Amino acid sequence: MFEAAEIKRLIGAGLPCEFVEVQGDDGVHFAAIVVSPNFEGMTRVNQHRAVKETLGPLMGREIHALQIKTYTPAQWVDARRELGL
Repeated sequence: MFEAAEIKRLIGAGLPCEFVEVQGDDGVHFAAIVVSPNFEGMTRVNQHRAVKETLGPLMGREIHALQIKTYTPAQWVDARRELGL
């Protein structure tokens, strides 16, 4: 079983992030919100790929599923209000 806190740590270590939140309580299914200036100019697919790259071979093994929401810092200003964070 894997911990959400460890996924958060790995994402933060692999990407410059302004905000990272990871939730999941069954040890294999997780949801993440990641805000990074590196996402500027990237497609959503490439943003998600960048997040998954921080987790390397854990994806598909220890981490069975990861729902990802990515935002640039500018997008996060509006999204944070909508999500109530």
